[in-house]
Amino acid sequence: MKNSLRIIFCIGLILVSLPSLRAQSTDLGRVEFTYFPQSDSDNSFRRFKTFLNIPIELGNDSYLVPGVEYENINFKFLDDTPFDKRGELDPYQSFSLNLGYTFLLGEDWRFAARGGALFASNFETGKAIKDDLIYTGGVFFIKDRTGEDAAPKPWRLIAGLHYSTTSGFPFPLPVVNYYREFLPDWSFSLGVPKTNLKYSFNAKHHLQAFATLDGFFANVQENRVLQPSRAVAESISMTIILGGIGYEYKFTKHLVYYLYTGYTIMNDIRLRDGNKDDVYIINDTNTFYARSGLKFKI
Repeated sequence: MKNSLRIIFCIGLILVSLPSLRAQSTDLGRVEFTYFPQSDSDNSFRRFKTFLNIPIELGNDSYLVPGVEYENINFKFLDDTPFDKRGELDPYQSFSLNLGYTFLLGEDWRFAARGGALFASNFETGKAIKDDLIYTGGVFFIKDRTGEDAAPKPWRLIAGLHYSTTSGFPFPLPVVNYYREFLPDWSFSLGVPKTNLKYSFNAKHHLQAFATLDGFFANVQENRVLQPSRAVAESISMTIILGGIGYEYKFTKHLVYYLYTGYTIMNDIRLRDGNKDDVYIINDTNTFYARSGLKFKI
């Protein structure tokens, strides 16, 4: 059961992270805080996030995994703008429900699917509206050799397709992730949204170098009209590529504290119109980044 749940949670967090561009993991639950200032700007970004996944065994090595997630994003947008802010654009919030399912295809391969819906918005009208709703989903095939019958150098391959109504593409996008333990204390992961090289000092202390994606997307309920172009901003998106160093401390086998710090390689914060086209660049200057929290792992 444990090996199967590792797979579905890895899939689940890849799916959940692609719309918001976070890292993959095998976590049952997490509470975290993210902060990074905006260089050459009065803006700043803070995010609180928490989620919970609940595994349900169906039998015959198949599992159903419902999950819930909440984010509160405080993006202080203080720079001068070519539109009337009519108060503040932030804070942004998202409330999501998702459902994962996995079963064995044979001795070596497993199928997994996960879908979800979320409301992501600044909710400035005081209620959710149709444009706040986002759908995500994906299907995957997994070959996993990291469980009790692991290979001499444990590894896992995930390949599949993912679709989100926020991506701007009217078709599913490919997803590939490869993980391998190549020495007793060393492992690496290649793929999206995270690539890393990890070293374990002992059972409690772990250090890694990483490159990853982060970000968010949310609806702006009361659209802003930009001057003089008359373009209409209907949503906000942030896409970040960053590299850095991460540290993990295991209080127990399942309870872990983590701290990731780094510097952005790309910092792309934009307002977009109804066709998901960019209408205004809020900030694209690279800056410091930090993320910390507690997670409960399988």
